Amino acid sequence: MLNSSDENLSYAQNELYEWIKTYIQDFQHSPSIRQMMQAMGLKSPAPIQSRLKHLQEKGYISWQEGKARTLQLVEDVTEGIPIMGSVAAGGLIETFSDVKENLDISDILKKRDVFALTVNGDSMIDACIAHGDMVLMEPIKDSYSLRNGTIVSALVPGMGTTLKYFFKRGEKIFLEAANAAYQPIELNLDEVVFQGKLLAVWRKI
Repeated sequence: MLNSSDENLSYAQNELYEWIKTYIQDFQHSPSIRQMMQAMGLKSPAPIQSRLKHLQEKGYISWQEGKARTLQLVEDVTEGIPIMGSVAAGGLIETFSDVKENLDISDILKKRDVFALTVNGDSMIDACIAHGDMVLMEPIKDSYSLRNGTIVSALVPGMGTTLKYFFKRGEKIFLEAANAAYQPIELNLDEVVFQGKLLAVWRKI
């Protein structure tokens, strides 16, 4: 479980994070940018947006930039979820009756430095990752250990950050979409910075 004493946060980031936690606990919804500005004693939204970006990159919140009401605390989804049985994707089967166990996703979020990103676009739709989904990512410490077919978040200078399948063929890196409408991105290894590999996908219906 993430906590406010984590040295991963700066004082300003922790101050905002703790205030957001209290606000959501009291009001059951996320605050607006203006409310955060007032609480932090700021006259410009830029410092708030910067802190929110850092909180998202460090895995404390999920947030779509420009849409404050989409803000969620990642720790809110770490409790066990009841497994209610099975559901058929083909024919019909007997429905669930008693709850026997919980689906525990806390181990995923206990991995060090896990961070969340909000998906923009449909390039990974055939991998069941849709626009608006939240992906939980594990930092990549050694890019040479990446296996072909891993879904990664990659920073391509001049192009921005993208979520794609990773493939290495010879001396070239290929970032491939899960959507036939998108062409693979071919790069040299030194032209890309790998930020994280996919751990889980969170979709709010």
